[in-house]
Amino acid sequence: MLTPHSIRYCTVAATTLALSLMLSACGGGSSSAAPSSPGSSATSTATPNAGEPDAETEAPRAVNLEWPEAYQRDIDYPGTVTLPQQLITLRDGIRLAASITLPADENGNAIDGQFPVIATFTGYNQFYSAGVFADTGLVQRGYAYITVDMRGTGASEGSWQAFSQIDHDDIAELIDYIKVQPWSNGTIGMNGASYMGITGLLAGATEDPAVKAIFAVVPMADAYRDVVFGGGQVNAGFIPLWVTLVTGLGLIPTPAGFDNNDPGYSLTTLLQHVQGALTDFQVPVIAGALIGDENKYDTPFWRIRSPIEKIDKIAAPTFVVGGLHDIFQRGEPLVYEGLKARTNAKLLIGPWTHLQGSFGEGLPADGVPDLASIRLAWFDHYLKSIDTGADNYPPVTQFYKGEERYVTAADWPHPKAVADTFYLHGKPLLPLFGTITEQAPSASYQTSLLQTPLNGLCSASASQWTAGVLGMITPPCAEQDNVVNLLEAVYTSAPLDEPMAINGPITGQIWASTTAFDTNVTVRISVVDENGIARPLTHGIQMASMSANDPERARYLDDKLIQPWHPYSAESQRSITPFKPFQVDVEVFPTSALIAAGERLRVSVGASDLPHGLSPLPDLLASLLGALTIYSTPEMSSRVNIPLVPVSEVQ
Repeated sequence: MLTPHSIRYCTVAATTLALSLMLSACGGGSSSAAPSSPGSSATSTATPNAGEPDAETEAPRAVNLEWPEAYQRDIDYPGTVTLPQQLITLRDGIRLAASITLPADENGNAIDGQFPVIATFTGYNQFYSAGVFADTGLVQRGYAYITVDMRGTGASEGSWQAFSQIDHDDIAELIDYIKVQPWSNGTIGMNGASYMGITGLLAGATEDPAVKAIFAVVPMADAYRDVVFGGGQVNAGFIPLWVTLVTGLGLIPTPAGFDNNDPGYSLTTLLQHVQGALTDFQVPVIAGALIGDENKYDTPFWRIRSPIEKIDKIAAPTFVVGGLHDIFQRGEPLVYEGLKARTNAKLLIGPWTHLQGSFGEGLPADGVPDLASIRLAWFDHYLKSIDTGADNYPPVTQFYKGEERYVTAADWPHPKAVADTFYLHGKPLLPLFGTITEQAPSASYQTSLLQTPLNGLCSASASQWTAGVLGMITPPCAEQDNVVNLLEAVYTSAPLDEPMAINGPITGQIWASTTAFDTNVTVRISVVDENGIARPLTHGIQMASMSANDPERARYLDDKLIQPWHPYSAESQRSITPFKPFQVDVEVFPTSALIAAGERLRVSVGASDLPHGLSPLPDLLASLLGALTIYSTPEMSSRVNIPLVPVSEVQ
């Protein structure tokens, strides 16, 4: 017969492997608030975010652009102790499983007292992961730590709904629960990466004043655009892995029932999880995405699951960590941008995939402390009122590829950014190999390629959209774009006479036609070194029929489109006529990079980016057996708009 201890140890190997993935969340849903704009800088003609100060009237604020020495302090207590699993009964009778870790004396006895509480709301089975998420260093410095499985995940009862309104209501109820516990002093800090970073933002959006600080590592902003249906495509890489991880960790038994005198708890919970997966969420949502049901559009189903929809409700100071190759690469700057006028917000972006960013791989570096030191300073400042200087950390810190170091800035988008346009030019004898210049084309060229849905498997994109997993398996693919470029039209500049610094989102404005009834258009940005190796910077994908742009919500810089905003609605979907040219505005996710003198800028255009995007079946059938033609003519000038900053801001 399995005991609680045998249950725990017989599953530890499998669980450790699963937790090493740390795969984050997808999402979607309904909200009474209007969707937030991507934002605007003072030089943008886009409509500013609600609540953003008027750039013409606000006096400039002095900001500190230097990181101080890493913050540390001695521990207050010699040990920690984790209590038996708790079951928290919600308003409808569903019970959520929780692990609570408290400061302890040298004998392992819990300290009798009330502490600020650090909370992590997870989908990854708190019984097996509490040791990963519950930072014992924080507990020994006078914090209580609670990790809770969200409804339908881990050891909690119910059916998983992945950031639905039910989860929002559960989060509000959990905050109320934490405030009145005997080990709580009524103040709460939200902490966690990925799934847990998202629930941390949702906790802040409850507007409960008990939530005093948020430390959100690699969180999502817009469920639909960031990850689930980027470019109108089903994410065939991350989403299946994530759903499998959450579902699998919810099938592993824990001693929650034994700890709470309910031996049948694990079996009942298991049956609820299986039924929910089959009928309520996992299977119906994935099947619906594949067949192209109504949720292939940006419906209320996705908006309720998007923290950006409630960003104007978050008042707690928030530290946001992102990655240049993270699955939420697009959204992390938008979270910061939506918060910066409402509260003290900071943004740190490293050279990371999702897994790497979850742990701040490579820090400390270039004066930037490790995440543990930053997190301690953040919570000590806002939960313990210790003057750690965290409130005066640099507003924005970004890693610049090429320069290979972290650089601070006063804001995002970069205040000194200007937009430059680079035009794609064809070659008469080498149609798949064109050039890039800042001059519009004076001659007419066109390039055609097959619309295969399989290109992209050997690319940095494939690594990114499996949260870094494929990059660990096939590192050469993650480090260059040369292989994926073989099935794309490639446009490369002459060697640069002087360095060029890129910072921000990019738009590819591509003129094209197809012999089919639809197509995808991909745009990759890379840097070609003297050996011909194309180092990947960033990329984007867009389904042609879903590419209508809303200029009121798009981002413009110097009157140039640098971040389109596609409605992804049934009303905005347009028909694609075979052989008839159209323009597609491809959102290329933001990056920061320095291209050295002598290196070359490359833009490649293709028709697929697997596993980042795969068309729902009806759209896939409409685009198969087609050929994509890319135009470079005076009347149809394909181009990319790239925000540049002075090189002096980087070096």
